[in-house]
Amino acid sequence: MRARLALYVAAVCLCSATILWAQDAVKVDPKHYSVVTENDQVRILKVHYGPHEKSVMHSHPNTVAVFLTDAKGTFTFPDGKKQDFVVKAGDAQYSAAGTHLPENTGDKDMEVIVTELKGKTAHAAKPAKAEPAKAPKK
Repeated sequence: MRARLALYVAAVCLCSATILWAQDAVKVDPKHYSVVTENDQVRILKVHYGPHEKSVMHSHPNTVAVFLTDAKGTFTFPDGKKQDFVVKAGDAQYSAAGTHLPENTGDKDMEVIVTELKGKTAHAAKPAKAEPAKAPKK
């Protein structure tokens, strides 16, 4: 009985570890994700899924995605919930940091540019003090 319980707990921990340690999309799924450019503020990814291809569970920080093609797909989340999506080429969306497993459920390629935001949210700069205009010298 104890051995069976220990085996069950080990199996649950192993499954949970994959979700809890979901990693960078480029590292865990280089077939679909590649880095276009990166600096200390953003990392821009090119994303390509063929028809009916799906990824592995992975994480992103806050992101802005711009779809280059019409697409339909499904996001599966660590809790097992699913969310279908349908987008048109040119659609853009912001997503808060999270973990998911995307799948292209369509019959055509899906191309996306994903901009991952790094660090703290940028604050608007304070406006410069206005200086009084000086009269032109004669």
